[in-house]
Amino acid sequence: MPAAVIWLIGALVLAGAEMLTGDLFLLMIAGGALAAAGSSALIDWPIWADGIVFLVVSVLLLALVRPSLRRKMTPNAVPETGIEALSGRPALVLEQVSRHGGRIKLDGEIWTARPLADNDTFEPGAEVTVITIDGATAVVGLHH
Repeated sequence: MPAAVIWLIGALVLAGAEMLTGDLFLLMIAGGALAAAGSSALIDWPIWADGIVFLVVSVLLLALVRPSLRRKMTPNAVPETGIEALSGRPALVLEQVSRHGGRIKLDGEIWTARPLADNDTFEPGAEVTVITIDGATAVVGLHH
């Protein structure tokens, strides 16, 4: 069996194995094997020279191509939506907020609220920060 065919089979096996990992590492190695198959088919070099072509192309692909491909394939941070996006937001106290409840205006909507610490009380007009959302109640603390 010619060396070019062996390199080609190796490239196909590595590319197929890449589908199981999705890390692009084996795909870059498969690219090196494909380059070695091409050089072996076009130029009658000894097998060690094909190995050097494989090594050099694989290292170049891993160092130069893989990082940019991974950046393009990695999704950007997904912005928080819903109640997760409300934590850390400032709010205006509309009705006194104490451990018995109260109301705040948060992003243009009226929310029931309670303080993070049971002994805290926030008077109307005060600005507070939403710590978390507990069900339909905003848990608030001092605005920094």
